[in-house]
Amino acid sequence: MAYKTIDEANQAVVSKIIAGSPFLLDVVPAMDVIDEFKHGKVLLHAGPPITYDHMIDPVQGACIGAVLFEGWADNEDDARRLMESGEVTLIPCHHVDAVGPMGGITSAHMPVVIVENRTDGNRAYCTMNEGIGAVLRFGANGPEVINRLRWMRDVLGPTLSKALQIREPLNINVLIAKAVAMGDEFHQRNIAASLAFLKEMAPSIVSLDIDQQEKQDVIQFLADTDQFFLNIMMASAKAVMDGARQIQEGTIVTAMCRNGYEFGIRIAGMGDEWFTGPVNTPKGLYFSGFSEDDASPDMGDSAITETFGVGGFAMIAAPAVTRFVGTGGFFDALHTSEDMTEITTAANPNFPIPTWDFRGISIGIDARKVVETGILPVINTGIANKKAGLGQIGAGTVNPPMACFEKAVLAYAKKLGFATQPA
Repeated sequence: MAYKTIDEANQAVVSKIIAGSPFLLDVVPAMDVIDEFKHGKVLLHAGPPITYDHMIDPVQGACIGAVLFEGWADNEDDARRLMESGEVTLIPCHHVDAVGPMGGITSAHMPVVIVENRTDGNRAYCTMNEGIGAVLRFGANGPEVINRLRWMRDVLGPTLSKALQIREPLNINVLIAKAVAMGDEFHQRNIAASLAFLKEMAPSIVSLDIDQQEKQDVIQFLADTDQFFLNIMMASAKAVMDGARQIQEGTIVTAMCRNGYEFGIRIAGMGDEWFTGPVNTPKGLYFSGFSEDDASPDMGDSAITETFGVGGFAMIAAPAVTRFVGTGGFFDALHTSEDMTEITTAANPNFPIPTWDFRGISIGIDARKVVETGILPVINTGIANKKAGLGQIGAGTVNPPMACFEKAVLAYAKKLGFATQPA
């Protein structure tokens, strides 16, 4: 062990998180930056590893949509047979420097944002937000969904790529700091950050020598999509956390994600190993006509935002979110954020929260503290219908299973040579 104590190792990981400097560089087809797409039919998915037969209906639906989008099948029945055949290779987004929202399904020709953590020189990728309504991430796969994905491939992605090439790379830390002060927590509320992104990009977009209607459509889409920045935030958090986990010691959580079947975490000292437990169903508020009986188990890589210190950990930054996710009011948000200080290691001074007396966001989830205190991370999340294609039916919060953290702590203790009792 290079560090004398676990606390010393944890502090080194946290220092890397604070020093992280993510920049948005480009938007390109996923196959241009992820080599695995060059080897036959490949789809990425959210969460720890999973097989198609264990995927819940919305994630299977998203797989079907991706097959149709890629042209591997002409209809839903043939697409489903292809997936059931095992001919399509399924890889977790996290295994290829990527993250994906909800189902997380990503295919070769889908455009992804490239975020570089300049501190450590590593990059991360994420698809772009599709907006609301019938969208692939919730399992929808009809003509409207496929046509939007094609427009994102043919117009939105190339336009943003061209606009990014005629300006300086976008400093994401600056946008996060601005938006925290404007009431975003970056998981359920990204309105301020999405508008700040549009403000930065609009001058470059309008100056492009491309079809006027395409420019107008792109700007209108960005103006309409309140959650557009979420996917950029996810890639940024992934890039920073992957830089930090280059220190492969200690008990700091470096990833949290879920696939609708299992919840998985990684800790710095155990590298790429996943520690999993059964995923929970979110608790929260439902849109009119829906209830918990309609809800899908939790899914998505978006919990990388909480791993980074925002989302549910920064609930106090966004009091407006508390009613939306069913957690009450201002003092409930304050209580949630203060609880998260009990299981984290430090505050990030780069992102002070005005409504928290300018305390920085809480960073460095220590798996030991989770087990010791019994306090589980709080994750803000959208609630999907358990049936593919019916979309979001509410919003709420969810906790990981304690088993993930217990397994991680026991495994690290064993790695360090401490005797452990069998579970």
